[in-house]
Amino acid sequence: MQKARKKREAPLQDTLDVIGIDAITERIAECVSLRVIAAECGVSIGKLLSWLSSYPEQYASAHIARADTFADEILQIADDGSNDTYQTDDGEVTNHDVIARSRLRVDARKWLASKMAPKKYGDKLDVVVNNTPLVIFKDFTGTKPTLVIENG
Repeated sequence: MQKARKKREAPLQDTLDVIGIDAITERIAECVSLRVIAAECGVSIGKLLSWLSSYPEQYASAHIARADTFADEILQIADDGSNDTYQTDDGEVTNHDVIARSRLRVDARKWLASKMAPKKYGDKLDVVVNNTPLVIFKDFTGTKPTLVIENG
């Protein structure tokens, strides 16, 4: 039974290798979800994650690029006020639903960016101990969240 299972997994691995790490990390940087990427490649999300674990530097770089893309999208959403109001017979009316949806979109991207690139977009605590500045933040990029303390 194990042997038959291995035979089915091998072509999936080959599919990812044919597509290549550069193409897949580019899609990650474009904020395409891993579920969508896995579906496009014809593999399960578990198989995709397993394959990506073989390329830790490229995968980490793609996450930082994705966080940068989220930051860019935050500015676009915040600057777009085109549907914030509409005209009625009584005059201009504020469209609170559109504003609330934009706020949700911004907040979701801020939260994700802070987890993908905590050093750049996460909450930090600047502390000075014995005249030595320290920066403290949570790093969510590894397998477990860790508290990081660095010289500022």
